[in-house]
Amino acid sequence: MRVVFDPTQISRPTAIALGNFDGVHLGHQQVIAPITPESLRKFASDHNQLSSTKLTSTVVSFSPHPQEFFSQAPRSLLAPFDEKVALLKSLGVEQLVLLDFNAELAKLTAQEFMQQILINYLQVEMISVGFDFHFGQKRQGSVIDLENVWGDRLTIIPEQTMSFGDDTEKPNVRISSSNIRAALAQGDIGLANALLGRPYNLVGKVIRGKQLGRTIGFPTANLELPSQKCLPRDGVYAVTVVTNDSQSIINGVMNIGMRPTVNGDRRSVEVHLFNWQGDLYDQQISVNLINYIRPEKKFDSLEMLKAQIQEDSQQALLLCS
Repeated sequence: MRVVFDPTQISRPTAIALGNFDGVHLGHQQVIAPITPESLRKFASDHNQLSSTKLTSTVVSFSPHPQEFFSQAPRSLLAPFDEKVALLKSLGVEQLVLLDFNAELAKLTAQEFMQQILINYLQVEMISVGFDFHFGQKRQGSVIDLENVWGDRLTIIPEQTMSFGDDTEKPNVRISSSNIRAALAQGDIGLANALLGRPYNLVGKVIRGKQLGRTIGFPTANLELPSQKCLPRDGVYAVTVVTNDSQSIINGVMNIGMRPTVNGDRRSVEVHLFNWQGDLYDQQISVNLINYIRPEKKFDSLEMLKAQIQEDSQQALLLCS
C-alpha cells in the first residue's frame, strides 16, 4: 500500500473513502468496503459510466486529526500511524493519502475542498463516506454536497450500531471511536473489542526496566508505546502476545499504571508472558487485550504482590482459554 503525503504523488484517478478512521473499527470498515479493489471490479462490471482507466482504491484522511488542530492539544489515538497503515493494508486498500490539516486547509469552503482536493488533486470518481461526514470551513459541507456532484457514485454508509440482546445497560450501541475510547476508559474491554471487530492491541518495543519482576518470579516485558497511543484505564489485564520471533500466541497478564507497591514514578505498561523463555529486549511485540481483571493496587509487601500476581495469572489463563 502506498502512503502519500504530497498531492503531486497521488496515483489517480481514485475511488476514495473519506474520513479520519481512527481505530479502523467495524463502522470504518463498512465505509471502506465499497472502494476496495474487489468492490471496484464488481462495480465496473455493472456500470459503464466510469472511465476505462483503473481507479486506485484510496483512503483519504487527515494529519493531524482536525480536533487536535483546532484544540491545539495532543490527541490520543486508537491506532497511531503505523497501526493505521497496517490495518488499512489488511483491508486491501491500495493507497493512503494523508492531507496536511493546517490553517490553509481549514479555511477551504466545502465547494473549494471538493474542487481543489477531490476533483483537481485526487481526480475522484467514486466516494464512500459515513452519513454524518462533514467537511470544509466550519464543517459546512455534508453528504448532500457530495451527492450533488457524484450522484450514484457516492456511497453513504448509515449509522452502524451493535445490539447486545438482553443487556439492558447497552442494548444498542453506536459503533464509533468515541464509544470505544469510553469503553477503554472504563475497562470495558469486551465492548471495545466488539466495536472494533478485533482485540484492542498495544504494539511497541520492549525496553529495559528495573527488572523488579524477576526478583519475585514474574519477569515482565516493559513496553514502549507511541506517545499518542490511547491507553485503557490503569489496572491488570488478561492478554495474548505475539512476538517477532514467533507467530504463535502466548498468553499473559499485563499491568498498566504507576506500580505503587514499588514506588513507581511514571505510568508504565508491563507484560508477563506465561511459560516464556527468551530475550525480548528491543523487539516489537503486539499485545491483545482480552479482559480487564482488577484495578491497580498498592500492597504492603512484595510477598503480597507476588501472591496477587499468582492469582491474577490464574484468572488470566482462564480468560484467555
